[in-house]
Amino acid sequence: MTGSLVIAPQWIGDAVMSEPLLARLAKRGEQLTVAALPWVAPVYRAMPQVGEVIELPFAHGRLDWAARRRVAGELRGRFDAAYVLPNSIKSALIPWLAGIPKRIGYQGEGRVLLLNQRLPNPPGRPPMVAFYATLSGEPAQEGERPLMKFDPSVLAKATRAAGVELGAYWAFAPGAEYGPAKCWPAGHYAELARTLHQRYGQPVLLLGSGKEAALCAQIAAQSERACRVLAGQTALIDAMALIAAARGVVSNDSGLMHVAAAFGVPQAAVFGSTSPEHTPPLSPRARVLWLKEELQLDCAPCFDRVCRFGHTRCLTGVSARRVEQALDLARG
Repeated sequence: MTGSLVIAPQWIGDAVMSEPLLARLAKRGEQLTVAALPWVAPVYRAMPQVGEVIELPFAHGRLDWAARRRVAGELRGRFDAAYVLPNSIKSALIPWLAGIPKRIGYQGEGRVLLLNQRLPNPPGRPPMVAFYATLSGEPAQEGERPLMKFDPSVLAKATRAAGVELGAYWAFAPGAEYGPAKCWPAGHYAELARTLHQRYGQPVLLLGSGKEAALCAQIAAQSERACRVLAGQTALIDAMALIAAARGVVSNDSGLMHVAAAFGVPQAAVFGSTSPEHTPPLSPRARVLWLKEELQLDCAPCFDRVCRFGHTRCLTGVSARRVEQALDLARG
C-alpha cells in the first residue's frame, strides 16, 4: 500500500482552502490522490502536489450506497491513510469501506466507527485554511494560504477560446451559490464595468455557472457593451484559467473569489452576509470591502441566504467607485 487519499469538500471555495493541507502532506512525502465530486475536481487539477484526481459519481445530497461500495472496492489496498475533509457521515464511508488503515478527520456527525483518528469539532466558525490544515496533525501556521498554478498552455487555450489576450481584460464573478444576501447588486457591477471599459478600453468577462447566466445577462445589458457573458458557457477549469490570466477580478464572497486569491490575481471582494474573518481571500493582492463597522450593522454577519430585513445595506452601500479604488490598490 502506498499513498494517501483525500476526500474533498463539495464546494469550490472550501476545495481551494484545503490546498495548504495538501501542501503539508506532500512536503512530508505523502503521495496524494484526491476523490472529489465532478464540479470540484478541476480545482485539484490546479494543485501540483496532487498526483491523481478521482471524480466521484455521486448525486448531490444523496447517500448512493451502492456506488460508494463500488468505488471503495476499486480503492481497496491502494492507500495507507485517508483524510476526510467534510464533516458528514457519508463522506467518511468510502475510506471505511475500503479498509484504509488510518482514517483521519473531525468528529463531525458522530463518526466514531468510521474514523479512527478524530479531532474534536472546533467551536464557532474557524478560518477554513486552519480548519483543514490542522488535519495534518500540526497546528495551523500564520500566513499559510492557498497557492495554485496552471501550465501556460492552459491559460493560452482558455484566453484564445474567449477571444481575449492574456492580462488584457477584467473578470467579474457576480454570483454566489449560497444566495442573494452575498451578491453585490447587478447595477453596481454594471457601473463598474462601464468605468473600467472607459478607462482602459478592455472587456469585462462575466463568469459563473449556468445558474448565474441570467444575472450576468442583466449586468451586461446595463454595461453599454463593456461585458461579455461567459457564465454557463465555460467549464470550471476554463473559468479558473480566465481568472488566473485576468488583469483584475471583482467578486462576491464565493468560490471563484478564492480561486483568484490562490492564483494571486489583483482582486476586490465585496462581503455582505458573510464574514471575511471566516473566509477571506488569502492573498496580498486582495482587497476586501465590508461595511459592518462603517455602517454599524449589528446584523452582520447574519449568514442568511436572503436579507431578513429586505434592504441588504451591507451590499448596496458599497459603491462602484469604492470597488474601483480597491481594485486600483490591489494592482499597486
